[in-house]
Amino acid sequence: MNNEFWIEVILPICICVVLPVLIVFIVGRVRQNETNRKTEVMLKAIENGTPIDPDYFKSSRPKKQRSIKERLLDRLTGASVTGLIGVAALVYGIWKGNLSGWDEGDRILILIAAVLIAIGIANLVFFIIGKKMLAKEIEEEEKQNLIKQD
Repeated sequence: MNNEFWIEVILPICICVVLPVLIVFIVGRVRQNETNRKTEVMLKAIENGTPIDPDYFKSSRPKKQRSIKERLLDRLTGASVTGLIGVAALVYGIWKGNLSGWDEGDRILILIAAVLIAIGIANLVFFIIGKKMLAKEIEEEEKQNLIKQD
């Protein structure tokens, strides 16, 4: 087997299949281990007759409620990233097509770039519309945050 086989076949399979499965497996094992440890502690507490805290099994990771402003900024970030990737792919596709002649790969790259640019523009439009529509709610959230801080 030569290096091309490893680079063209094995590497994409490892990145696209093995890596995500391994990540999900490790996260699942960590959560299962955490639950098992909590269960052992609870069983010992029951055996000893000590009172049990009902909040003990609740997640130790608090879920933070995201504000409207944060969600809108995520839209703007998504618009910037997808738009810039789309523009870069478009420029590269046109440059490569003009340099070496147009082939099917260049046309597909330009099509993918156009889709990324469209997604970026859509996210930007959602950000602008959301900012205008939710201006009162954002202002109210900021007032509540100022009250909580005082």
